Amino acid sequence: MKLKDVILLSLSAALVIIGTHMTITQGITFSYPIFMFAVVLLFWFKYRKNKNMEQEARKSNSAQKKKRK
Repeated sequence: MKLKDVILLSLSAALVIIGTHMTITQGITFSYPIFMFAVVLLFWFKYRKNKNMEQEARKSNSAQKKKRK
């Protein structure tokens, strides 16, 4: 996992904690944007992870094809 992925995941977890605290103290209306931003960061993390897995699969497939020839 790259540094940017770790930062995205950590920031998302921190925003969930902050959003939970704001929900308890101020209500869901004020914490809703924070939860949505956390979800966006989670989607971005998952997108980057899937993209990296596809690139690795392509590299391994091309390496196997070269070995066969």
